[in-house]
Amino acid sequence: MPDYEAIYHERAREYDRLVAREDHQHNILRALARIRPLAGVGVAEMGTGTGRLSRLIAPFVKSIVAFDGSQAMLDVAAEHLKASPLTDWQLAVGDNRHLPAADNIVDVSIAGWSFGHSTGWHAETWRREIDLAIGQMKRVLRTGGTAIILETLGTGRETPQPPTAALAAYYALLEEEYGFAASWIRTDYRFDSAEEAEALTRFFFDDALADRVARETLVILPECTGIWALTI
Repeated sequence: MPDYEAIYHERAREYDRLVAREDHQHNILRALARIRPLAGVGVAEMGTGTGRLSRLIAPFVKSIVAFDGSQAMLDVAAEHLKASPLTDWQLAVGDNRHLPAADNIVDVSIAGWSFGHSTGWHAETWRREIDLAIGQMKRVLRTGGTAIILETLGTGRETPQPPTAALAAYYALLEEEYGFAASWIRTDYRFDSAEEAEALTRFFFDDALADRVARETLVILPECTGIWALTI
């Protein structure tokens, strides 16, 4: 499997090209709005990466502060945001387990495709890592606020299935221990060409998936995304 920590710190622009191709059906924004109307709310995003979710929801919310552990990712996010008409945003380096933020400051805390890496990076202690991250999600929320987590339920799949046993255990923990309500959507990738699809798939996913993309000359790559939500 690729070294995701190295990707996030050293190959942020390639990563940004990949995620820009996801969710060509525009299902994420509609799903988030069903969970919590976005108009006028304050948002904290954890693990923002190059700011895909921040840029998606920023036009609708009152304000957004976004954290990531990689300055390289935040640099790309800042470029996008500065090129937009949006003004009420902040970016800061911050670990999911120890956010540099005050208590009770936002209405929505959100983390996309971030917490799940703990199951690989901290194989022996991932439950503790997840507990700390969820604690931070709750800490920054005002009473009545909503915590939202997005994670993969399978790249290259048309029906949802956790890609690993560890992720399946993590998703079960969200529902059974923390009380998150689960749903899922399709967030398929649409690439500009079969060549781009193979290159970006091979960059971020495994060779088996990239070989399939090349063999089938795929331009649309199915993706299932799980969404877990909890109002406190």
